[in-house]
Amino acid sequence: MSGNFGFVPPNDDGSNNPENGNNNPEDNPQFSEIFKQFSGMGLDIKSLIASLNGSGHSANLSRDVIRDISRKTLSAHGELPVGVAELNQIREAFTIADLWVDDATTFPSLGIPENCAMGRREWIDASLTGWHELAKPLIAGLSEGMASAITNETNAAEMQIPGIGNIAGVMSSFMSSMIATQLGQTIGNLATTVTSANDVALPLLRPARTFLIPQNVTKWGDGLEIPETEVRIFLALREIAAARLFAHTPWLSAYLENTITAYGKGIRIDFSAIQQQAQDALSSGELDPANPESISHALTSGMFTPEETKEQSTALAKLEMALALIEGWIDQVVVDAAGDRLPSLIRLRETQSRRRATQSPTQQLFAALVGLEVSPRTARECAAFWRGIGEMKNENRDRLWEDAVLLPQQSDLADPVKFLKSTVVPDDLSGLI
Repeated sequence: MSGNFGFVPPNDDGSNNPENGNNNPEDNPQFSEIFKQFSGMGLDIKSLIASLNGSGHSANLSRDVIRDISRKTLSAHGELPVGVAELNQIREAFTIADLWVDDATTFPSLGIPENCAMGRREWIDASLTGWHELAKPLIAGLSEGMASAITNETNAAEMQIPGIGNIAGVMSSFMSSMIATQLGQTIGNLATTVTSANDVALPLLRPARTFLIPQNVTKWGDGLEIPETEVRIFLALREIAAARLFAHTPWLSAYLENTITAYGKGIRIDFSAIQQQAQDALSSGELDPANPESISHALTSGMFTPEETKEQSTALAKLEMALALIEGWIDQVVVDAAGDRLPSLIRLRETQSRRRATQSPTQQLFAALVGLEVSPRTARECAAFWRGIGEMKNENRDRLWEDAVLLPQQSDLADPVKFLKSTVVPDDLSGLI
C-alpha cells in the first residue's frame, strides 16, 4: 500500500487550507478514501466522528463503562444473595485455613474480615480498579500506534492534511471503547466462575483482602462428590495464600503494569493487514457490520489484533513467567498447609488444575486482551520449582518475593537448589575476601 493510503491529493482549490477553517476531517475530500478503507472493515467512521466530536470523549479508559458492561453481562446470568448460613460456613472455613497457612509461609496473617462472603456483583466492584490499572497501558499503546499508523498512511507531513489529529483521536477513542467493551464482558463472565477475591491470582484488590463467593463455590464443587466443608477449606486456603502474597509484595502490581506497558509500547498497526482481515471476514460472512454481536465476536476473537512485535513477545514471556510463578507458589503453599488434613486434597488439586487449563480466569482475560496463554509446561515447571525450594525452607521460598530481581528466569526452573545458592549471601563473608 502506498504511503498515502492508496490515494493521491486532488488539485488544491484552497478549500482544504487550514487558514480557511476547514479542519474537520469528515469534510475533507482527502479523507474520503480513508473512510472507504474503514468502511471496508465494517466501521462507520463518520458516525463515530459525529458521536465523539464535541462530546469531550477521549481515548481514556472509562471505569464507569467497564463497570456498566460488566454488570450488564452478569445480569444475563443472575446472582444469588449471600445468606447468614453461608457467611457462617465460609467464616469457619477461613478460620481453619488461616491457621493452617501459618505453618506454610512466613507471610503474616491478614486476619478474617467481618464480611468474608460476597456476591458476584460485589466482586466486580471490588476488583474494578485493579482491572482498570492493568488495562490502561494497552490504551496508551493502541492510541500511540493508531496515531502513528494514520500519520504514516496519509503522509501528513508532506500533504499538509488538516484534521489528521482529529481522525487519529477518533480512532483512539474507538480503540478505547473496544477494550472497555472487551474488558467489561470478560469481567462480567468471570464473575460467574471466580470463587474468591483473588481467584484470578492477580493483585487486583488494594489493599489485599479475602472473601469467597458462595454461589460460585457451590458451582465449583458440583458433581465432585467431595464434602462441601473440604471444598470451602481448600478454596479458602488458596484465597488466604494469594492475599498474603499480594499484601507482602506491594511492588508486584507495578511490575505487572510495567510489563503490560512494555507490551503496549510495542504495538504497531498495519491498516492494510487489518483491512484484508476484515474483507476476508466480510466475504466469508464471519463479520456482518449490521450485526453488533458479529462485530463484538470479531473483536474479542482477535480478528483485528495487530501483528506481534519482538518487543511484545519479550513482554509476554515476562508476563507469562510472572503469572505462572504466582500460581505455582499459591498451589505449593496450599499443599504444605493442608498436609494430610484434607482427605480429598489430591482430587481438589486435580480439579483446580483442570479448571486452570480449560477456563483459567486470568488466561481468559489476557488471551482476550493480549493473546497470552500460560503454557502448561511453564505452569508445571514453576510449580516444581517452588516445591524444590520449599523442601529446603519456607523462608527461602518466601524471600524470593522481596523484589522482582530475585525471581527465577525460565532457565533457572530446572535446578531450584542451584538457583537458590546463587541468590543467597552467606553470613560469613570472610571467604570472599
